[in-house]
Amino acid sequence: MKRKEPYKIFEQLTVSYDFRVRFNETDPLGIVWHGNYIKYFEDGREAFGRKHGISYLDVQAAGYTTPIVRTVCEHKLPLRYGETGRVETSLVDSPAAKMIFLFTIFNSRNEVVCTGETTQVFVDAGGELSLTYPEFFQEWRRKVQG
Repeated sequence: MKRKEPYKIFEQLTVSYDFRVRFNETDPLGIVWHGNYIKYFEDGREAFGRKHGISYLDVQAAGYTTPIVRTVCEHKLPLRYGETGRVETSLVDSPAAKMIFLFTIFNSRNEVVCTGETTQVFVDAGGELSLTYPEFFQEWRRKVQG
């Protein structure tokens, strides 16, 4: 079986976002409920977008939405109520017209507690899937790649 090549990411664009586990994010044992890691991924994407000028509002202003079509989440260690965590978010340099984000969530001891990935596609205001990168995103890529 051919091994999948690792993703090429925009290393210079990785964003780190710190958070504190809130009570309402945990199960009765005080451990973060598994579905909340997807919310932490969202926090990471939001932080990435704000820092690098490609937020959901920027995408919307260009006449597009970017629905998620794929999510992967792998749990390694638990996070508990009151602990702090950090999500690192990176964007994959994909040749296809989609945004692939990679996530690594760490605890306060810098141990990996969760890894994941989301894939988003570009849909125009008329609801049509874009099969090529929209012009605004191509301009953004040129700008961030230097």
